Amino acid sequence: MRILKKLFLMLLCVVPITALAQNESVVKWSNTVTDKGDGLYTVQFKAAIDEGWHIYVNDSAKAFNPTEIKFEAGEGVEPQGTLRSLSEAKYEKDELLMMEIGHHEKEAIFEQDFKVEGKGGEVKASITYQACNVGTCLSPTTEEVSIALGEVSDTATISEEKTSKGGSLWALILEAIIWGFAALLTPCVFPMVPMTVSFFMKNSGSAARGRINAALYGLFIIALYTLPIAILIIITRVAGGDTVTADIFNWLATHWLPNIVFFVVFMIFAASFFGAFEITLPSSLVNKSDAKSDKGGIAGIFFMALTLVLVSFSCTGPIVGSVLIKSTSGEVWSPIITMLAFSTAFALPFTLFAFFPSLLKKLPKSGGWLNSVKVVLGFIEVALGFKFLSVADQVYHWNLLDREVYLAIWIVVFSLLGLYLLGKIRFAHDSETTHIGVGRLALAIGVFTFVVYMIPGMWGAPLKALSGYLPPLSTQDFVMGAAGRISNRVSSDIDNPKYGDKLHLPHDLKGFFDMKEAVDYATKVDKPIFIDFTGHGCVNCREMEARVWSDERVLQILRDEYVVVALYTDDKMKLPKKEWVEAHNGKMLKTLGEKNANYALSRFGVNAQPYYVLQGKMGEILGERGYDLSVEGFVEFLQQGLEKYKK
Repeated sequence: MRILKKLFLMLLCVVPITALAQNESVVKWSNTVTDKGDGLYTVQFKAAIDEGWHIYVNDSAKAFNPTEIKFEAGEGVEPQGTLRSLSEAKYEKDELLMMEIGHHEKEAIFEQDFKVEGKGGEVKASITYQACNVGTCLSPTTEEVSIALGEVSDTATISEEKTSKGGSLWALILEAIIWGFAALLTPCVFPMVPMTVSFFMKNSGSAARGRINAALYGLFIIALYTLPIAILIIITRVAGGDTVTADIFNWLATHWLPNIVFFVVFMIFAASFFGAFEITLPSSLVNKSDAKSDKGGIAGIFFMALTLVLVSFSCTGPIVGSVLIKSTSGEVWSPIITMLAFSTAFALPFTLFAFFPSLLKKLPKSGGWLNSVKVVLGFIEVALGFKFLSVADQVYHWNLLDREVYLAIWIVVFSLLGLYLLGKIRFAHDSETTHIGVGRLALAIGVFTFVVYMIPGMWGAPLKALSGYLPPLSTQDFVMGAAGRISNRVSSDIDNPKYGDKLHLPHDLKGFFDMKEAVDYATKVDKPIFIDFTGHGCVNCREMEARVWSDERVLQILRDEYVVVALYTDDKMKLPKKEWVEAHNGKMLKTLGEKNANYALSRFGVNAQPYYVLQGKMGEILGERGYDLSVEGFVEFLQQGLEKYKK
């Protein structure tokens, strides 16, 4: 019983723990005001930096993300001179940029003088910095403070405001919720709704007690889905930090072994859904859990929830796997949040039906329609399974599943699904269809419309709605009109960039795939660099390229004003030994993807794709941007980078 109570408390605390871990600061700022007489005041800012961490110096020519303090002086307040650094900085040579980079360890102290007229005034300070250790960089952070000068001056309290990175988490949460509700309609789960709720109502002794039991049942279901992944992430984070956790998820999302395993699993589950065989967990495991549920009390409710999870495994397993794999391309906490969303949606109906038992009477009875749902899911499993095979194919450059082959498979699969919905195809456990209803006809029309939409893709149509799921257009052998297309070349002298035989930029853009090569060329032509942290298996990267990069304004700016470099963080291309990179944690990075992923994390504090950085002379950062489908915003982002570069 004590273990179950702890389990319940962990479930309630998992979200606050996540938020705390993300927002905990390793740099703590304070400030003091000194009155020097004659209306002159000195404000001192002091950063207490945790052991092993550092922040960069206040010099854009000597730092990646320099520590900056900007002031907005109120009425009667005038800054005097410039910001002074009172702390000794440590300088180390950066081999990539071939320059010395300065940073502060343990503490950093800055001072600024102000002249105040009259009784006093106020000045607002905005402190921007990035904290890094030997293997990790946190996201750049901005902290703001209002400081009173004059008769009311005193030590002020700094308020912290974290900058926002990423932008696709809400989309993942929404998709997880949809899948959670969809799982309810699977044949493994649907029949258990009235059965389990009836059990709780019957054995509660009162309606109120039954509702409490049903609520606990829902919470235990959420815990059983969410806590295992949460515990895995917390353990790996504590043991090795975000880098280790990110490495695990990166391996799951991009390595050939898990992707091939997931592909095979999806095909096996699809065959099961089609009626070839039944997938069940060992009956002894299910029976033991079911027997313990008869004990009653909180323990009985827990084992009833465990029974549901085990029994529904054959239907929810592929869905859970798909949800988790999609979320691993984001921040390391994304899988916890998305699984929490999925399990909450999945468990919610059990609680609602217990609170409102009359709703049970309105549920359709189990029957042939459930098998039809199962078969439809089987077709979807086949289509989604090929996405895993496609990722492995692109990451390892096997060239087995080019875009037109992938599209051909999807066109056939969804055509067969449409025929099934029309009753032209029957499987082993299907009832004979003498007529089809309006709803089934509507679904068939939708499926065939989707098929017709995909067909032009065989000749190179962009298919923007599917851009995140299809292999890139560069893998397609034949694209109608490509022979007469004007090539978007930056310059003829970069026709053969390093790794250009296997890697390509979208929309015929010409650029680089190696950072040093891009820096050298940018220096030569006097242009800023557009860094694209991307991945072969990155759905959001393909969507950005299809929906945002394809805009003529964006293409024009990238083609004419920037030197483009695409850094694939999941590519498994083996590097020559002389190009191996030793990470700060001592690990030897031997593949192109590992090298680029380490660069993204150590330099910019990001491990998610897509991520875009505008870089100027001497490594100056002109702008950073994550996943955002606003074309206008992206154009403004590029133009602002150009303006900063030309100053």
